[in-house]
Amino acid sequence: MTASASMQLEYDPFGKLVLTLPTGERHAGVWPIRGFPFSAPSQWISFCDEHGKEVFCLTDMAELSPPTRTLLEADLARREFIPVIRRIHSVSAGAEPTEWHVTTDRGDTQFMLTTEDHIRRMDPAVLISDSHGVRYLIADLATLDPASRRILRRYL
Repeated sequence: MTASASMQLEYDPFGKLVLTLPTGERHAGVWPIRGFPFSAPSQWISFCDEHGKEVFCLTDMAELSPPTRTLLEADLARREFIPVIRRIHSVSAGAEPTEWHVTTDRGDTQFMLTTEDHIRRMDPAVLISDSHGVRYLIADLATLDPASRRILRRYL
C-alpha cells in the first residue's frame, strides 16, 4: 500500500476539508490544487494549508481509495469553474476587444476577449481567458465543427 492510499479526506463541521496523513497528522482547511490541470489532471495534486504552504503532494489520484478519490474529485470540481466550449457561433469584427458568442457544456454565453494573447494553444487543447478572468476550455480542437475551427484559426 502506498502512502497516498492511506491518506484520508473529510469535511469538518465547519465545511473545511481535513487531510489526515498516513502518519496520523491532521491538517484542517486544506485546499487541493492541481499541478497540471490540463495535461495531467489526476496527477500531482498539492494540498496547501490556509497560508498557502504545501503540506502534502499526491502523485496520482489512482492511488486513493474510491471514497477518498470521489470526495477529492468533487471538491476540485467545486473550485474549478472552466466551461468547455462546444461551438463558436460568432466573434465580433474589428479591433480588440472582441465579443465572443459560444455554446459551452453549461449553455450559450457571450464574453469579451481583451486581447488575442489570452488564447493559449496547448495541443490539442485551447484555453481562452475572458476579460473577467473566466477560463474557457476547448478540450480538443479537432472536436469543433468546421465553422468554429475556421473562426478560431484566425486567433491561433
